[in-house]
Amino acid sequence: MTASIIAMALPSFRRIDRAAVLACVALALVGWSSLLVPSLIRSIEPAFNQTDAGIGVFFFVNAIAYVSGSMLGGVLTERIGRRVILPMALVLITAGLAGMAGAPSWSLFLVAAVPLGLGAGAVDGGTNGLILDLYPSSRGRSLNLLHLCFSIGSLGSPLVVGRLVEIGVGWQSIVFGTALVAIPLALLLGLADQPSGRHVHAGPAGSVRIGLALPLVALAIAIACYVGSEVGVSHWLVRYLDSASVGLATSALALFWGGLTIGRLMSAKIGDRFDHARFAATAALVAGVTLAGAVAAPSLEVSILLFALAGVAYGPIYPLIMAVAGDRYPGRSAAVSGFLAGTAVIGAILYPPVMGLMSVSVGLGAAMAGAAALAGACALVLALIARGTFNGPRATAS
Repeated sequence: MTASIIAMALPSFRRIDRAAVLACVALALVGWSSLLVPSLIRSIEPAFNQTDAGIGVFFFVNAIAYVSGSMLGGVLTERIGRRVILPMALVLITAGLAGMAGAPSWSLFLVAAVPLGLGAGAVDGGTNGLILDLYPSSRGRSLNLLHLCFSIGSLGSPLVVGRLVEIGVGWQSIVFGTALVAIPLALLLGLADQPSGRHVHAGPAGSVRIGLALPLVALAIAIACYVGSEVGVSHWLVRYLDSASVGLATSALALFWGGLTIGRLMSAKIGDRFDHARFAATAALVAGVTLAGAVAAPSLEVSILLFALAGVAYGPIYPLIMAVAGDRYPGRSAAVSGFLAGTAVIGAILYPPVMGLMSVSVGLGAAMAGAAALAGACALVLALIARGTFNGPRATAS
């Protein structure tokens, strides 16, 4: 289904666009995998005699690996090319998931989070750079469609996983089954025609200018705040709705990601009609306000509805931030997308694990309110970017 959506929606489906379709499927797999542990949290914790704090450690280890994979993947792509890096990333995802499924102890489960995070991060940054190179004249639309696929994977994961757990399927089988999907996808990506992403550096000064450019740093702060907020909600929503059944809690998580899917689909249609930074700032502000309402809601039903609406607002933010970067640095798609995908995960490194600690001290309600505040901070930075506060020299291709 994901491939057919992209084949119809991406502009001028040429032969080279097969790589774009495969990239979308790969990011959908990353989205699915990212929701496995949150969806299976009630099964994994007793299996290893862990608490929410232990799961927070897993999120931290996985996020550190993810940011490393994103940044390292961008650097290696500029030297080796996507045809090597993207398949290698999918092999790492397979190894990580298989290791998690077969881990006999919590320590080895945490170790398996490393290759999973490395591979997922490299796929994230690599596919963003690929789409930026393929569709330079419609970045907002194309990146929203790419991340629509991430949302589809994240939407399907809790829906399917919740039903499988309810009928008695073991969590290890679910994780291992996901690992098998990445193998043929790696082979297909290795064979697909695609822009290499390789970059010949004019000199060390060019690389420093990209890395230290104030507009890019501001975008990195905005995307880190967004990811800390969105991933925090996504990772902990099932636990936050602890009073609900497993089926209802996982359905609420699916509704949240369903909202993200709708938001990205809508943004794909209209995103390029507006200034990308202003559009993203507005979406982040609405997301923060709606999320705060979900935490303060008087009933479970209203709270679930507001979480879903917050998902709609969250949807366009990440791809639009990538689009702003692509507009400003058109000649360095691999490096810029890898850098932003990596710094984005700093938010996931810092905040979702802290939410686990807050859960056992002040409660998840306060942690969810903090996620709303992060969305507001993202909106503020994006608004300043839209006003030109961080204007600086634009980078060009060598």
